[in-house]
Amino acid sequence: MFRNCVYRKGISVVVLALILSFVPLLGQPTGALRGTVKLAAQDSVLPHAMVLIAKLGRSTLTGPDGTYEFTGLPPGEYEVLAHLHPLADERRTVRVPAGGVATLDFALRIAPLHEEITVTATGREEAALDVIQSTSSLELAELLPRSTTSLGELLDQQPGVSKRSYGPGTSRPVIRGFDGDRVLILQDGMPSGTLSSQSGDHGEPVDTSTINRVEVVRGPATLLYGTNALGGVVNVITDHHQEHTHAHQGVRGYLTGTGGSGNAQGGGGGGFEFGSGPWLLTASGGGARTGDYSTPLGNVENSGTEIRNAAATLARYGDRGYLRGGYGEYRGVYGIPPVEMHVHDEEDEHSAGHAIAADRPAQEHEHEAPLRLRWRRQTAHLGGALQKLGGPLEQMTLRLTYTDWNHKELLGERIGTQFFNRQFSYRVVFDQRPVGRFGGRFGVQGLRRSYRVRGEEQITPAVTQDGFALYALEEYGLERVRFQFGGRLETNRYQPEARPSRTFTGFSGSAGLNARLWRDGAFVAAFTHSYRAPSIEELYNYGPHHGNLAFEIGNANLQRERARGFEAGLRHFANRLHAQANFFYYRIANYVYLEPTGDIEDGLRVARYIQGDSRYLGGEASLHLGVHPNLWVNLGLDAVDAALRPSGTPLPRIPPLRGRVGVEAKYRDLSVLPELILARRQDKLYFGETPTPGYAVLNLTSSYTRVSRRALHIFSVNLFNAGDRLYRNHVSLIKDFAPEMGRGVRVSYTIRFL
Repeated sequence: MFRNCVYRKGISVVVLALILSFVPLLGQPTGALRGTVKLAAQDSVLPHAMVLIAKLGRSTLTGPDGTYEFTGLPPGEYEVLAHLHPLADERRTVRVPAGGVATLDFALRIAPLHEEITVTATGREEAALDVIQSTSSLELAELLPRSTTSLGELLDQQPGVSKRSYGPGTSRPVIRGFDGDRVLILQDGMPSGTLSSQSGDHGEPVDTSTINRVEVVRGPATLLYGTNALGGVVNVITDHHQEHTHAHQGVRGYLTGTGGSGNAQGGGGGGFEFGSGPWLLTASGGGARTGDYSTPLGNVENSGTEIRNAAATLARYGDRGYLRGGYGEYRGVYGIPPVEMHVHDEEDEHSAGHAIAADRPAQEHEHEAPLRLRWRRQTAHLGGALQKLGGPLEQMTLRLTYTDWNHKELLGERIGTQFFNRQFSYRVVFDQRPVGRFGGRFGVQGLRRSYRVRGEEQITPAVTQDGFALYALEEYGLERVRFQFGGRLETNRYQPEARPSRTFTGFSGSAGLNARLWRDGAFVAAFTHSYRAPSIEELYNYGPHHGNLAFEIGNANLQRERARGFEAGLRHFANRLHAQANFFYYRIANYVYLEPTGDIEDGLRVARYIQGDSRYLGGEASLHLGVHPNLWVNLGLDAVDAALRPSGTPLPRIPPLRGRVGVEAKYRDLSVLPELILARRQDKLYFGETPTPGYAVLNLTSSYTRVSRRALHIFSVNLFNAGDRLYRNHVSLIKDFAPEMGRGVRVSYTIRFL
């Protein structure tokens, strides 16, 4: 009865949103906005700067002469943002008259504080002050000092984000304590197609030299992206044309190089864009490698990584739409550090587990053959849009993506196990024409997935997965308050080989608001109801799973998870102060987790997938304060407490309370940022976990940025773990064996031709 009620509510919300999208248009004359964006220091025009009208979610880039133009704007007052990282943003207000043209010019300069732009939160570009969900993004100047070959390493220490790892090549983001199939990884807004969610030793590779921006949405994003976004979303954006759908004339490009100590890091990449008339060709490629990394105890053997990639896209843009298609291939290999495990009885639940030699260098252990994973991901994508449709619809966008992921587990030169994951995903989105105070979008999304395993560790049968969803996201805006509500109805069907199929259908919905309390400040709040279908491994795994250090027993009778949550936040984004604080609370019914049985099989602790209730409680806070135009104070804090209900048993591998204290000093184009990373001891432990001591790690980043009308130069030096501190990551599956990296220096340089 409850399930039928949820279905009826879900269908009602989606149908209501679709009805609102076809409300008759109000006839009114429109206006236009145009202006110029300049580089303040040189008083020269600035091409390719982004100009965003926050209220409408419309953006454009300046042309070669630094000018921009918007047409067809409903009359009214708008906040307009000009943005080009790493230059400071400028946010100004303008009134567009009915049937007239307004003019608004901007002058940008280099500054340490920037407005964060996100496209992942709602599917359109918005400033962080205007969105309801908690988001963060890393752009070019912030990505370079963090150059790495896996996504978890890249995002570690971001607010609310930590890394799960089994070595540097295997890391994956953990958002607010959520891991695995509850965190969705996207590339350019579509599923990445990797298998990093399924095992602790499966990686989420990334080449920092060939990406443009990384966005993180903290908290449930199931409304737009599906059931496995219950904990959050990470979106890797490869180039700005993923959001800015227009051609430009001539050639521009970039070159990047990186090198470092502590792991013998080296790499680089480059790319170009060539535009002629309505046609635009883009291409990029790069690679990176690292050796075994060093710790204060010595080197961690077999921890080296390597990645290579190349991609190209051809697009044609017109007045009424565009068509874009491309192909990319990514290859690499990473090592799995050897682990010596001594499994004890479950009598001493909170100290049992893998007592791994943590007090002596890793190279003292002897192993027969190191385990390496050689992977390949091929991606083909096709997309297009029909614009200026007329009537109640403004635009229809179609995106198709096919990914072919394969990785081999190599014992020396012998192949142990092979994994194959082929996935076809599609998304169709209809943007509604704003009608009075109403606006929004609706769409359909689906996938077809074929998952296969061959070899020694074939603990999962071959499975075909089909998914389909219908969703809508609507907004209603007042003068100082914007309401957002929506719903998603989704079904997923698993068809395992020689076993009965399972189908899961559920509804996700949300309602939230963004209230401007003062000019640069806002209060946000949201209520969410999310559903998640169990994953393939939770349903069907049976056998020794060394990547998770367990003999896993799946449960084909698992039910869908249902999460209810509340989030609230307060933000202030001004020229000399960026401050925000977020609070969240989630309760999850039918939460799926691994419970140890007390038995030992194949030298591993036997654990079975069961269901219970859980709760997550925590928050993030950050402060960036300019005490002087050339001196800034940066503070950050994040915490999460997660446990089973009603027992209060802590959930496994939950990040500890963490803090960040930093000061940024500037002199002309040079900036120096010393930062202290702090973590509290984590002694809230699940069965078999060991406590992790607290730590304090000092990092120092220095960068020199030079901007001209035609080129952007960024040179950075990052001294990490300056005190060579021995510390461990509680979320790492092999933390007791492999501490975090010791002292090292990373140097990078990039030039982008504007």
